[in-house]
Amino acid sequence: MSDPLRTAHTFELDPATLGEIRDLLDVAFDGTFSEEDWTHGLGGVHVLVRDGTGELVAHGSVIQRRLTHAGRWHRVGYVEAVAVRADRRGDGLGGRVLEVLERVIDRAYDVGALSASEKGARLYRSRGWHLWQGRVEALSPDGVVRLPEEEGSIYLWPVPGRELPSADDALIFDWRDGDVM
Repeated sequence: MSDPLRTAHTFELDPATLGEIRDLLDVAFDGTFSEEDWTHGLGGVHVLVRDGTGELVAHGSVIQRRLTHAGRWHRVGYVEAVAVRADRRGDGLGGRVLEVLERVIDRAYDVGALSASEKGARLYRSRGWHLWQGRVEALSPDGVVRLPEEEGSIYLWPVPGRELPSADDALIFDWRDGDVM
């Protein structure tokens, strides 16, 4: 029997469950998962995987963001807070989480996006995510700013029936506190 999987919107998660998710993320990211990172993963759909004892072993969420590309605004399903407990990595749990998040993106958004670490990039590429080859910018309180440090780490999910944006024009994401991406 596979580990039980649950999907829920943030509003459906009680404080204890949110605490479990936060603890998993803190450990998985070696204590570098900031308060801003935490808030970036809230307000959307969460995927939680528990082992046979009920312990949380994997998590990911997809939240709505906006981006403009070539003069058109898009609703983006932005993947956040993906983590698998260290002793369960390599068991396919990250793929199970992403499979559900990708279905949410396919049915609710114009395109999927995420910012991948070097360690996570292999998983995303293996699932069909495309590395963005163009400029990455954000609409800051002071206007549009380029984010060169994010270039080479942004991946896009091709929603069926829609074309991926052309790298001829920049992706301009909405602004947020902390790491913009």
